[in-house]
Order: sequence, then C-alpha cells, then structure tokens
Amino acid sequence: MLIELSITNFAIIEQVNLRFHEGFTVLSGETGAGKSIIIDALGMLRGDRLDASYIRTNCEKARIEGVFHVNKQSAIHQLLADNGLNEEDEDQIIILREITRDTGRTITRINGRAVNNTILREIGISLIDIQGQHEGMAIFNAKTHLDMLDRFGKLIPLRQQVAEYVIQLRTIRQEIASLRQAAQQRNERIAELIQLREDVKSAALLEGEEDRLTQERTLIHNGVRITEIVTSAYQLLNNDERQSRALATASVLLSQHLSDLAKIDPTVESLVNQSTDIQYAIEELFLAVRNYRDRIDFDPQRIEAIEDRITVLRMIQRKYRATITELIHRASQATDEIDQLEHSAEHIAQLEQQEHLLRRKTGIVAQQLSTKRAECAKLLTYAVETAAHDLAMPHVRFQVLQQIFPTDDGIIIPLPNEESQTVAFDRTGIDKVEFLIAPNLGEDLKSLAKTASGGEGSRLFLALKAVLSQVDTVETMVFDEVDTGIGGRAGFVVGEKLWNISRHHQVLCISHLAQVATFGDSHFAITKHISGERTTTHVEPLTPHARIEEIAAMLDGQPVTEQSRMVARDLMNRAQNLKSLAPAHGYTPSLS
Repeated sequence: MLIELSITNFAIIEQVNLRFHEGFTVLSGETGAGKSIIIDALGMLRGDRLDASYIRTNCEKARIEGVFHVNKQSAIHQLLADNGLNEEDEDQIIILREITRDTGRTITRINGRAVNNTILREIGISLIDIQGQHEGMAIFNAKTHLDMLDRFGKLIPLRQQVAEYVIQLRTIRQEIASLRQAAQQRNERIAELIQLREDVKSAALLEGEEDRLTQERTLIHNGVRITEIVTSAYQLLNNDERQSRALATASVLLSQHLSDLAKIDPTVESLVNQSTDIQYAIEELFLAVRNYRDRIDFDPQRIEAIEDRITVLRMIQRKYRATITELIHRASQATDEIDQLEHSAEHIAQLEQQEHLLRRKTGIVAQQLSTKRAECAKLLTYAVETAAHDLAMPHVRFQVLQQIFPTDDGIIIPLPNEESQTVAFDRTGIDKVEFLIAPNLGEDLKSLAKTASGGEGSRLFLALKAVLSQVDTVETMVFDEVDTGIGGRAGFVVGEKLWNISRHHQVLCISHLAQVATFGDSHFAITKHISGERTTTHVEPLTPHARIEEIAAMLDGQPVTEQSRMVARDLMNRAQNLKSLAPAHGYTPSLS
C-alpha cells in the first residue's frame, strides 16, 4: 500500500508531503483546489507520461516520490527480481520521478535504480489502480470481462491448465504443418541427400587430407633445394672437405681433451659434462639428418597425382559450399534424414493421432472451465444486481453473456448422447464473455459500454468493484470522483461500498459528497491559497473536529452553520454505527 507521497513543484503544488494509512482515505476540497493534481501525481508513479508542462511556473524541475509497503509474499517481488530491483529483506518500494524544464529529461528510479517507462508501468499498475468517471474504467472494456469473471470465481488455476494444453496442441500443429510443407519437396531432398552421400563416398574424403597434400606438393616443388641443404648439413656433421675435421669427430676430440684437463684440474668437471652432452646431441643429430637424407625421394610424377586430388577435393567443396569436415558430417547424417523423410507420412499420421487426442483432452478441461464460469456468472449477476439495488438502481438487470463459437478446426468438447462438437478456442478457453446491462425497467440488455450514462456508469463500476475487490490483486485503489452524478440518497451507500472495498485494499477517494466522506477512516482537505501573484495547493490531514467542519461545508457550503454541523455529526455517527456492525470478513455473495 502507499505509505508516503511527496510532490514538489508539480502544477500548482509547491510542496506536499503526505502519509497514508490502511483503510479508507477521503480527499475533499472545492473545485479547482487541486484534487485532480493529486490523482495526476499518483498516475505518474504508475507510469503515466510525464512532460515539462507539469512543472510549476518559474521552477526548474518537478519531482514526485512514492513509498509503498508490499507484503513479502506478494507476486510483485518476482517482477522486481526479474528487473534487478529487489532489495533483500526489504518490504518497501520507492518510486521517484523527476523532470527538468531545460532539457525535458525525465528521470525514473525504483529503489534507487534507473528504469525505463515500460518497467515502471509494469510494476506501477501492480501497485496502484486509478479509476475515474470517464477514463481508466477497465470494466467498460469487454476484453477485460473474462479476466474479471475468472478472478471472481477463482478459476485462474484451471484456466492455466487449459492454457498448457493449448500450448501443447499448437506445438503439435506447427510440427504437422512443417512436415506437410516439407513433404512437397521430399523427393527432391531425398535425391539431394543420396547424391551427397555418394559423392562423399566416391571421393573417399579424409579430414586433413588437403592440408597434407598441399604440404607434400610444396616439398616436391622445393626438392632440389631441400637436397642441397640436407647434403650440406650432413657434410658439416660428418665429412666436410673444407674443414680438417667433421663436427661429429670434433665433438669427440673436444670431450677427450676436457676429460684430460679435469684429471689435472677437477674444477672443470662441469665442462666435461657439457662437452659430453654436446657429443651425444651431435651424434643424435647426425643420425637424424642421415635418415632424412636417405628418405628423400622426390618423384616429379607425383605432382600430377597430387594436383588431381586437390582439384577433386576443391570441386566437391565448391559444389556443396562446405568444408571437408562439414561434408563428412553431413554425409554421416544423411542416412537418418533420408529415413525420416521416407517415413514422414507415418510420422505425420502419428502426430495427427496425438493432435486428435489432445483436442479431446483440451476440450474436456475447457468445458469444465466453461461450466464453472457459467456457475460463477450466476453468482456474479446476483451480487452485482444486489449491489446496484443498494446504489439506488432498483430496476437494473445485469447479465454475463457467455458465448461459444463452433468451428471445424477447433477443440472437441463432448455432448450428451455420445456426440461431440468442435469449437473455437484460445489460451483462455472456449468462452467469449461480455457484461450486459439494462439500467431501467423495460429496457433490453445491452453492452455495458454502450448503455451506462455518467452517473449510472459510476454506480455500476462501484457495484462491480465492491463485488470483485476481494479477488483484485492491486493493494492501493484510487477513486477519482466516482460519486459524480450520484445524489445524496445513494451517496451513503456509495460510502459504505467504498469502505467495504477498503477492508481488502487501501482506498483513496476524491469525493464531493458528504455522505461518502463520513465513511473515511482518515480525511485530507485540499485547499487553494493565493499569496501575491502565486497560487498554491495545500493538503492537510483533518482532526475529528476539523472533519465535522469539512463535512458540514460539503453539505451546505461556506459559511458553516451550527445546523450543518449537527447534520454532519449525525451522518458520521450513522456511518460509524454501520462500520461497527459490519461482518468481520466483509460481504461474500452467494445464491443461498
């Protein structure tokens, strides 16, 4: 819930710091005092667009900050974790928005970390729900009605089960479609794979062969030079006519001379060891060079065979646009793919059988969901009509229109007498749901969005909210003058409905009706002050005595009379008595 709200240089608000509590909080004030600005500021915390037009005149920037308390078991913590915004062992969320006039740059932070507006919106709408008379009423959007019905009936787990089956069914259908499309080119593909396999086999490809052949070709091309180098090296080691002794012979003599010296001077023993190592190394080198010389056999005719082989290797690589390694791997996989293609018809038939079974399985669960929705629709109808009657709409009729549409390609739902029907579906099931209403006696049921007038819309919205509030997941609900168009006779019931909602959620309500305000657990007065040539909005919490004055002013205006004070006290006493007599856990609709 919202704990603190701080607003600085926003519209005509210079500085406001408010602390909120659980329950039902009323905000009241004269027209133009700035009530709607408070709602706008809350909307900014929820993710509404913030631009420089909101900055107070002659100020450089505007700033809005909200502190929310969130239960540690709340699902919103997963949203925070997914975006790296959660604080360990913290049950508070701090949202900051700031905009600068010069640059028009907006800064948005959640728990001190900068975020974009998409993330703010995702988190904000989970924290705060703002409902006004003309905008933001999701209830008048038919696309939201199915979700409301399912939340009311606590059917979300069953709906998720349907969604899982639908995902499986769509996956199988995609695989079947891919196989059917592939079957059209099956013969061509099989021929390609057979040719690849035969080409690779015929070419007798070996990994690394081309590199080895290239190296051999280089050696043959340089055969004369290699022979010269090896011969010179051998002569240096064994029998160089230009020197008195060969290097191998010299190393033996060197070792003998140093051994004789060590007999006279033991300190040169290390030189003896080094000379011995050199002697052995030269002997090994001599043997290696001799062996290399003896192996030299550069056949010029071999060049032609190497060139032919390299040409074959490069042609097959160009043909298939792949390396030798890739071709060997593709050829090894070709047999499995050929087998799969040759048996694709059987595979498609197996998948089609699986699809049929899954269409039936999905249909059974979807029909169970549809049946439960029908039962919940009766409960919801009864509860909404009861709430609407309380709000001075005695002749209102409400209905949940639940429709199922047949289609040849849908899921299969069982019917009596061992028959079945295929119907359209999506991840929500097989039902299309819309709320219908007839506000007055003798009228036909029509779409909720097309029927409700301003006052009727507010009351119908409140009736539905009162019924659905127990299953709504948003903790803070803001009502912006939902009592507009409602007279004093129904105002007392409106106040009671809002207070009942506040037993499950934190409720903030901007109201102009004294009867509504009497149910508030806390009350703020919004006033406008003019100092010099500047206008400033002030928001002050009211003491019990100040509440009497404010409610009396809401009844009769200024100046407040003693008679209006008496009426205000009487209204507050009546509201307090009703609150004290309310059931411990609020109203739960039933058909009994």
